[in-house]
Amino acid sequence: METRILLANSLKIVSGGQTGADRAALDWAIAHQVSHGGWCPKGRKAEDGILDARYNLTETPSSEYSERTEWNVRDSDGTVIFSIDKEIFEGTLLTVELAKKYEKPCIHICRNLTDINPVSQFQLFLSKFGIVNLNIAGTRASGEPEVYQFVREILDRAFLP
Repeated sequence: METRILLANSLKIVSGGQTGADRAALDWAIAHQVSHGGWCPKGRKAEDGILDARYNLTETPSSEYSERTEWNVRDSDGTVIFSIDKEIFEGTLLTVELAKKYEKPCIHICRNLTDINPVSQFQLFLSKFGIVNLNIAGTRASGEPEVYQFVREILDRAFLP
């Protein structure tokens, strides 16, 4: 258990600040005093308005979501994509493509795959690739409202005693 807490303390959560998976990761990091950062679109744009200043994110020159997605993938050691359903779309698919482009490890953790333990899958990914700067991405709250809680639960179960 002690090892899990130490791992969380050596980790930096990188995310773009969008509602849903991104925001859950940032909120979890803040709540547990885990380092966080990343890129967000110019104007701190998100689907619910302007991102709060408490999120330690740097604005990209463009207000396009794709630029911040690319820069977060590029600047991290690996990416975990969270979703409720198995199928992913648009920006989340772009994240996968960019991970391939930059030759960065990427994993999709889906709540609705009952034959796989998502916590073990997540921990194995971090360990296997020695992830220190972890980009967390996934679906928006407007597409999957439950994804926020799913991300928080996985992070809690992976790192907290």
